[in-house]
Amino acid sequence: MVTMTVFTTLFWKKTWPELAMLIFAWAIVLMPSLVRAEIPVVEVTQFRVERSADAIELSASLKFDLPSTVEDALLRGMPVFFIAEADVFQDRWYWTDKKVLSVQRHMRLVYQPLTRRWRLGFSSGLIASNGPGLTLNQVFDSLDDALAAVRRISAWQIGWVSDLDASARHRVEFRFRLDVSQLPRPLQIGVLGQDDWTISIQVNHRLQAGSLK
Repeated sequence: MVTMTVFTTLFWKKTWPELAMLIFAWAIVLMPSLVRAEIPVVEVTQFRVERSADAIELSASLKFDLPSTVEDALLRGMPVFFIAEADVFQDRWYWTDKKVLSVQRHMRLVYQPLTRRWRLGFSSGLIASNGPGLTLNQVFDSLDDALAAVRRISAWQIGWVSDLDASARHRVEFRFRLDVSQLPRPLQIGVLGQDDWTISIQVNHRLQAGSLK
């Protein structure tokens, strides 16, 4: 009995953080999802790719509502991540199109209960939960203001004109989604397959001949 008691105590001490995270995930993610949710609708209201000096810039305006389950998770202190991706392909009639440019913009949105403000971090790479690697932080007084910044992509440099073959045709593939892969592992399991955590859209845009000259 003594051996079993010691073993059980050590087991619970070792696994308590994992169990606590699982309980947290269940409380803030799974419980609200007992009500059938619909996949959020995402629209692109504006989209353009243009030249600025020697750079290629992408601008887009998105329209979507944040599901109540996601908003509730934010209010409980869980960070939510979004990612925008842009790939530029060169047409090839003899093979699959060649990817010549590829960039990402990661966004981390988190609520700060003490100040009752919203912090939005931007990075070209994965954002760690403790903050290193962020290239830009913005603070907002309301969730609506923070989401407005998430929905608006303005003059995002996705490459240089010199990266493109002026004699070839190109297209831009733009993607935007709520990125659950950056959540803690137990939370990823909790939201996997839930419709209200599926916020995504893809746009294919043909670069017009001469538009980047």
